[in-house]
Amino acid sequence: MNVRLNQAQVPSDAPRRAATVALWLLAQLTVSAYAGPNEQAKRIYERVAGEPPPASALTQMSAAITATPGQQGLLNAAAIATSAPSFYNVTVKNLVVPWTNRDQTVFAPLNVAAFKYTPQQLRGAAVGLFALLRNEGGSVGTSMAQTMQIRREQLHFSRLDDFLTPLKRTTQSGAYGTPAQATAGLITTRGAASAFFINGTNRAMFRFTMIDHLCHDMETVMDITRPADRIRQDVARSPGGDSRVFLNNCVGCHSGMDPMAQAFAYYNFDATAGQLVYTPNQVQPKYLINAANFSFGFVTPDDSWANRWRAGSNAFLGWDPTLPGSGNGAKSLGQELASSDAFAQCQVTKIFQAVCFRAPASGADQATVATIKASFKSGGYRLKQVFQLSAAACPGQ
Repeated sequence: MNVRLNQAQVPSDAPRRAATVALWLLAQLTVSAYAGPNEQAKRIYERVAGEPPPASALTQMSAAITATPGQQGLLNAAAIATSAPSFYNVTVKNLVVPWTNRDQTVFAPLNVAAFKYTPQQLRGAAVGLFALLRNEGGSVGTSMAQTMQIRREQLHFSRLDDFLTPLKRTTQSGAYGTPAQATAGLITTRGAASAFFINGTNRAMFRFTMIDHLCHDMETVMDITRPADRIRQDVARSPGGDSRVFLNNCVGCHSGMDPMAQAFAYYNFDATAGQLVYTPNQVQPKYLINAANFSFGFVTPDDSWANRWRAGSNAFLGWDPTLPGSGNGAKSLGQELASSDAFAQCQVTKIFQAVCFRAPASGADQATVATIKASFKSGGYRLKQVFQLSAAACPGQ
C-alpha cells in the first residue's frame, strides 16, 4: 500500500526534528574538527585495532597524547593501539588475507603461510630475506606441510595472536626443506604456491605479486615498446588471424612479464602432496606447453630473468638503481620488486586508506603519504610503523 502525506499531514514537530538532526550533525563535525585527547585516542584505537578501546587503553592513550603534545604524543598513543591483540586479529589479518587467494577476498580461510612474518618483517615476505616463523618443535618436510595445513584450517575459526604466540623464528629452508637459494619469502610459501604456482604457466605468481605488492595489475603497466624476443611459444602472434591484436595488446603485458616470470621456471605446486615443488636446473614442463601456438617463440632454458621495464613507460615504478635489474630465480626477482618505489608507495597508500578511511586524494594527504613512505623506506620497511604514522596523521583533530 502506498501512503502519501500532503502538507497538512506532515507532523507538526517535523521542523523541530530537522533542526535537532542538523544540530547533531554540526556537533559531530565540531568534535571531529576539535577532537581532544580522549576523542583522538578513541579514534586512533578504533582505526588501528578495529574495535572500541577498553577503558584502560583509552586512559593510557589519552595520557600519552596529553603528556607529549603534537605528533609524538599521537605516535605514542598509536603504539599502544598496535600492541592490542585485535590489531593482529582484525587489521593485519584483513590486510594480508587478500594476498593469499586469487579472488583477493578477506573472506577466505586464514592461510597460515601469509602470517609467518611479524608486521615489522612483512617487507621481507616479498624480498625473501627474513626468517619464517613456525611451530615450536615442528619437523621438516611433509609432516611440516601437514602441520601447517591443520593449523590453517584451525585458524579459520581462531585468533591470529593465539597462533603467533607459540611460534619461533626459523628459515624456509628449515621449515620446508627448500634450498636456501630457492627461498623468496611469500612467493615460496606453501600458501602462495597453492594459489599461484598450481597448474597454469606460473605467470599468475608474477601478476598477483604485482597486484598485491606494487598495486598495479597488468593493464596499468602495459608497454608495447618493449622487445618481444622473450615471449614464450604459447602466446599466439596472430590471435584470431590478426597480428595487430598481438602487437597492440598482447605484447604490452607479455614483453615485460615473461622475462621476469622466467624466475619461477623451477617451481610448481603438488596438489596431492600439498607442497611446493622446486626442481633446480630443470625447467617445469608448464613453461613449454602449447609450443605450436608460435613455434618460433621463446623456449625457456633456465630461471634467468630480466626487467625490461626499467626503461620505457614503466620506469615510473622507481626501480632501485643499485640493483642490476636481472638475475636468476625468485629470490633476486623478489628483491627487485620489493626495492622499487612502487612497492613502498603501494604499502603506505593501502595502510593510510585503511586507517584514515579515505584515499589520499588531496594535496595534503599526498604529502603525508610521501613523508610516511620516506620513513618506511629509511626505517627498515616496518609496516607497524606505517600504521602508527598513518593513525597520527588523521586522529580527528
